Amino acid sequence: MYLRELTITNYRNIEAASLSFSPFINCFAGDNGMGKTNVLDAIYFLSICRGHIAVRDADNLRHGASCFVIEGDYEFDNGGQHHVFCGYKQGGRKTVKTDGKDVKKLSSHVGQIPLVMISPDDSELITGGSECRRNFMDAVLIQHDAAYLDALIRYERSLKQRNSLLKQEEGFDAGLMDVLEEMMDADAAKIYEAREKFVQDFVPLFLKVYRQLSGVETEEVGIVYESHGSRGPLLKWLRDWREKECIVGYSLHGPHKDDLLFQLQGHAVKREASQGQQKTFFIALKLAQYLYLKERGEYRTPLLLLDDLFDKLDAGRVECLIRFVSQTDFGQIFITDTSRVHLEAILPKIGRPYFLFDVKNGVVLPQMA
Repeated sequence: MYLRELTITNYRNIEAASLSFSPFINCFAGDNGMGKTNVLDAIYFLSICRGHIAVRDADNLRHGASCFVIEGDYEFDNGGQHHVFCGYKQGGRKTVKTDGKDVKKLSSHVGQIPLVMISPDDSELITGGSECRRNFMDAVLIQHDAAYLDALIRYERSLKQRNSLLKQEEGFDAGLMDVLEEMMDADAAKIYEAREKFVQDFVPLFLKVYRQLSGVETEEVGIVYESHGSRGPLLKWLRDWREKECIVGYSLHGPHKDDLLFQLQGHAVKREASQGQQKTFFIALKLAQYLYLKERGEYRTPLLLLDDLFDKLDAGRVECLIRFVSQTDFGQIFITDTSRVHLEAILPKIGRPYFLFDVKNGVVLPQMA
């Protein structure tokens, strides 16, 4: 699958852009703050129905604008056509349409256009808190399992309500609390089952990618899923800890506390790995994420978005990354970089057709490759 045409109106700093893309490589060159990442963010929005940079739709409005519109025309691997419209009006709700029909439930759209975005911020998978790693799992699972997304939305809604009750100083409605906890228990079981299966299937892909990128066979790397779900049904823990949780004012148990433990030579990557090893680790995580989605997408090879990575990696890792994404396993790729000269030196090594765009002050112009 590939994105053939993209139209952007009033999205972030882009007032208007109408772009046609190569099915293979598309590169955007420009200084920091010019808008090249915003093009990728618009592509991300068409897949996930929210921005990668700013989750709140209102924060994606161009300054002074009252609405934004993003439209994309796609072609599937079997030749099928697909049109996606995403719009937002200030003070209102976003509108998503596919092939002219309103999408009433966003979970039915997410996953129809699978995509993986890799950026320097992904280093937080290693250095950040557990929320970063839960988001990593969720970003994969919501794109191929609509039931998982529904369970996740319900659980987070129930969790928010339960925490609100726990904070009430004058007590709470015990009957409502019972109902919320039963709902959380049912959805937590679905979330745990999906995440556990994901890790089992994902780890072999990750190990393969890491070894190819690192070029070192002797490094032992691993991923361990740590979850309260392994102790049995959540309901028992919610009931047993309810009194203590009233004191702290929030829920201490559940899938919102899950984590992934990243290991190198039996030790935590965060503490033991060099900066270079950490970069290889998080890039391998994201590329394995891509391969995982590709295995599960009928006629839908995921899009790969590489945002400003080459300035953050040493030459050796750039070479490894380029060689890896040049394989036939990868479909359409979008790349941003601050240097056109840098891109022109890298692109011939990929050996695939490419389009090159210059981006300045929100204006995106195609250049001769």
